[in-house]
Amino acid sequence: MESIALKDFLQYTFLSQPRYAPGGAHAAFVAARANEEENNYESRLWLYDGAGLRQLTDLGKESRFLWEDENHILFPAVRSVKEKKRAEAKEQFTSYYRLDIRGGEALPAFTLPFPVETLRPVAGDCWVATGSIDAHFADYYRMTEQEKQEVAKHEEDEKDYEVFDESPFWFNGGGVINKKRTALFLIRLSNMEITRITEPLFNVDSFAVRGEEVFFCGEAYNAKPEMKIFNLYALDTRTGKVRMVCENQPLWGGTLTVVGDRLLLSSTDGKQHGLNQNNWLYTIDPETGKIDVLREEEYSMYGSVGSDCRYGGGEGFQQKGGKLYHITTREGDAHLYAVAADGSSAPVITKEGSIDAFAVCEENDTALLVAMYDNRLQELYAADLKTGEITQISHFNDDILAGKYVAEPKPLQIESEGLTIGGWVLLPKDFDPAKTYPAVLDIHGGPKTVYGPVFYHEMQVWANMGYFVFYCNPKGGDGRDNAFMDIRGHYGETDYKNLMDFTDAVLAAYPQIDAKRVCVTGGSYGGFMTNWIIGHTDRFCCAASQRSIANWVSFYGVSDIGPYFAADQCDATPFTDVAKMWEHSPMRYALNVKTPTLFIHSDEDYRCPLAEGLQMYTSLVEHGVPARLCLFHGENHELSRSGKPKHRVRRLEEITNWFETYSK
Repeated sequence: MESIALKDFLQYTFLSQPRYAPGGAHAAFVAARANEEENNYESRLWLYDGAGLRQLTDLGKESRFLWEDENHILFPAVRSVKEKKRAEAKEQFTSYYRLDIRGGEALPAFTLPFPVETLRPVAGDCWVATGSIDAHFADYYRMTEQEKQEVAKHEEDEKDYEVFDESPFWFNGGGVINKKRTALFLIRLSNMEITRITEPLFNVDSFAVRGEEVFFCGEAYNAKPEMKIFNLYALDTRTGKVRMVCENQPLWGGTLTVVGDRLLLSSTDGKQHGLNQNNWLYTIDPETGKIDVLREEEYSMYGSVGSDCRYGGGEGFQQKGGKLYHITTREGDAHLYAVAADGSSAPVITKEGSIDAFAVCEENDTALLVAMYDNRLQELYAADLKTGEITQISHFNDDILAGKYVAEPKPLQIESEGLTIGGWVLLPKDFDPAKTYPAVLDIHGGPKTVYGPVFYHEMQVWANMGYFVFYCNPKGGDGRDNAFMDIRGHYGETDYKNLMDFTDAVLAAYPQIDAKRVCVTGGSYGGFMTNWIIGHTDRFCCAASQRSIANWVSFYGVSDIGPYFAADQCDATPFTDVAKMWEHSPMRYALNVKTPTLFIHSDEDYRCPLAEGLQMYTSLVEHGVPARLCLFHGENHELSRSGKPKHRVRRLEEITNWFETYSK
C-alpha cells in the first residue's frame, strides 16, 4: 500500500456552492484544484442534471455563480481585452457572463460599476446587490471615466501610506478596511439604472428578499461600530424608498432569512455566554418591527468540523416548504437539520462526517450535499429528505486516494474535569504492535470549532510517515451546548487539563507510543494552547505553534477582532483587569519554556498578528531555547486552508521537518 505524500493535496478537488436551478431539474456547483506552477487555485463550474455530471467552464477562474432561470447561469469574470485593461488600471467593476447550460459559449450579460459581493433578483428586471465601497468615494459607481482615473491616481499617490481613523482598521483576508463599507444597491437591468441605497458610512450585515421588499440590517458608524445593536430596514424596490423597521435592539447583528412569508433572524444577545453564544431564531414582524423568539437554540447553526481539505463554501440557510434548513455541528459531526414553522427542530441527514455545503430541492424532496464522508475527501451526494438515504454522485477524488494508506480515526472517550471528552487516534502506516513510535497531538482552532472523524491531510501525512496522531475536543469547542463552549475568563484551565488528560489516555491505550517522542501543534486557538502548554509542561519533545495568540493585552489592540473578542473571552480589558489578561497569556510563562518550538506566522494575518508569534519566539531565543520562526509574506490567517499552494507546501514541510528533527 502506498503512502499519502505531503504534496498530494495539490491533486485534491475541492467542491463548493451547490445550487439548484428554479424548478430543480438541474444543479450547479464549483470544483477547484490547486495549480502549483501558477501558485493559485483554478475553479470551474459543473452541472448536475439528475443523471450525471458535466463540466461547464474551463478558464479556471469561475468561482461564483447564480441561476438566472432554469437554463441560464450568471457568473462574474474578466475575459475580454477591455475588461483586462480595466482591471489592470484598478478600476472597480464586476462583469457578468451568461451561460446557457443547453450549449454554447458564455456571452457578456451586463457590467456593474462596483465590486459585487452578492447579487439577487427581486422581481421583473429589478435586482439587488451588495458591494464594497470606499466611503471617501461612495459615488464611484456613478463617476465618469475621467473621474475614475483621478481616483486611481489618488490611490497610486497614497499607496505608501495608510491612515487609520476608525476601528477595526483591518480585517483578516480583507486587508485594510478603514472607511470601507458593504453598501446596498438597487439595479434595474432594462436601462442599467443603479442606485446606492445606503449612506456612505453604512455597513450592511445581511439582507433578504420578500416579494418586492428587501430587508437589510446593519449600521452607519464613523469611528467604530456599536456591534451589540440590531437595526432593520425595508427597501420598497418599486419606489426606492427605505423605512425603518426596528432599531437599537440588543442583538449581535445576525443573518436574515425569509421562510414562506415570514422574516427570520438568526442572532444572539450574548447575555448568558458572550459573543460565542449559539444563535437563537427570532421572528420579526415586517410592519411593526416586533421581535419574538422562535427557538432558543443550544447548538450552533453552522458546520465547524475542521479540515484542511476545503476551498470555498456555500449558503448557510435555505428555506423550502416552510422549513428553514441549516447545517449544525453535533459532537464531531456536521449534520443537516430543519426548523419548522413552530420552531421545532428535527434532524434530516445525520450520517457521520461533515456536510460542508448543501442545496435543497422542494420539488423532488432532495438535497445536494458537498460532504466529507467515510474518512474520504469531499464529494457530491444526493440525499432523500424523506428517508435520509444518501447516494454518492461524484468521484473526483477516488483515484488520488486509491491504493494509499488512509488512517482510520479510532474514537477514544475520556472523563476529565467532570466532562466527557471525545477524540480520535490515527495509527501509523504499517503499524507493528511490537515497535515504538513517535506521536503528534494536534489542537483545533476557534476555540469554537471541533475535530471529527473526517479526512485531514496533514494528519494523514504524519500517520503515513510513521507517527501516531491524536486529537480531541476540549471544553471551549463547538458541537455541544453553550455551557460547554463557554470558557470566558478561563483559558488554559479546564481546556488545558482536558488536553493533558487525553494525552495520558492515549499513551495508556497505545503503549507503543514513546512518551519522550510526542510532538504538539495547533493553529489559532490551537496555537494559543501550544504556547500555553510549553509554558506549563516540558513533556513534549517539540512544538509547532501556528498563527497563535501569546499576549491578550497586545492582542486587544492589534487583532481585527481584538477589542471585542479579547474583552469577551478574557472577561476583562487592559483597563479593567490587565492582571487577569496577563494571567491567561502564554507570554507570562515564557520563561518556563524548555521545549524546542517552531513558530508559523503570516504577515497579513490580522486575526492573530505577527507580533503575537514574535513575542514568544524572542523570549525563547533570549533564554537559549531552540526556536525557529517561519514568516509567510502575503498570507493571512487561512494559510493552512486556502494559502497559496507553494506556501502550504512549505508550511507543512517546516512543521514536518521540525517533528523529524526532535522526535526521530
